[in-house]
Amino acid sequence: MARVLVVDDDPSLLRALRLGLGAAGHEVISAANGEDGLAQAVRSSPEVVVLDLGLPDIDGFTVCERLRGWNDVPIIVLSATRAEDRKVAALDGGADDYVTKPFGMAELEARIRAVLRHRRAAPDDQVPELMAVGPLSVDTVQHAAHLNGSPLELTSKEFDVLAFLATHAGKVCTHQMILTAVWGNSYTNEAQYLHAYVHRLRQKLGDESGLLLRTAPGIGYILSTDPSVS
Repeated sequence: MARVLVVDDDPSLLRALRLGLGAAGHEVISAANGEDGLAQAVRSSPEVVVLDLGLPDIDGFTVCERLRGWNDVPIIVLSATRAEDRKVAALDGGADDYVTKPFGMAELEARIRAVLRHRRAAPDDQVPELMAVGPLSVDTVQHAAHLNGSPLELTSKEFDVLAFLATHAGKVCTHQMILTAVWGNSYTNEAQYLHAYVHRLRQKLGDESGLLLRTAPGIGYILSTDPSVS
């Protein structure tokens, strides 16, 4: 069970979540706007944040960005839109999961369990601090990547995808493996997210032909270890 901070301006939804999550054994703290949500995050040290994007003062993207400036608490975003660009923006902004309204209480509880498992089980000590793969270098401590010595401007999730592939360079990483490692168990069937991120990574790597970040059709992706690829 976890201490859950819910940030949403809908009184009915707040009441429902307090009752539903409370009945499941969670301690629920609520806030009706973004600034109060940030203040509650400081005061109560939640283990999970459930965050609406459409808040009356500052939007959920801003709340997420400001939280990530000092806290790595798992964030589950709530939104009334299914638009893929909004989902990608939320995940790029530091969210761990994205739930579309309306949703069932059982689904939200499962998502909370999933982000907690993912956070607690993250094998950070098994990931090398510095990896060199062909023209690429990936520094997991500094959260930085370079191509032929030049820094790459990557979002947090783009870096996470690249770092996972670098950790398993030369091997086929299935869609499910990458999605589970980067987004968590609830995203194992969301391959469209991964395709979008790989497309953007290839653009930033100057690898539109897919020689460095190769596709294993119908299976996943491989980060090539061929030293001639640059």
